[in-house]
Amino acid sequence: MSNHSSVISVSPEIMSGTPVFTGTRVPIQTLLDYLTDGDSINDFLDGFPTVTREQVITFLEEVGKQVISKVA
Repeated sequence: MSNHSSVISVSPEIMSGTPVFTGTRVPIQTLLDYLTDGDSINDFLDGFPTVTREQVITFLEEVGKQVISKVA
């Protein structure tokens, strides 16, 4: 994501630069893995209480907009 939102943080000091949810050490990829495995957003949030529902929804909205703009 160019122009990272406030939802994603990338820093060499946090998880060796892995994109994480801002204010956490939870990789974005972990959410994607949960969803790919058929787990719900609630399952993810239960497992990672430092991530907010708002962060997840904002991330998914941004990704959706980027996908749509690439195919439009």
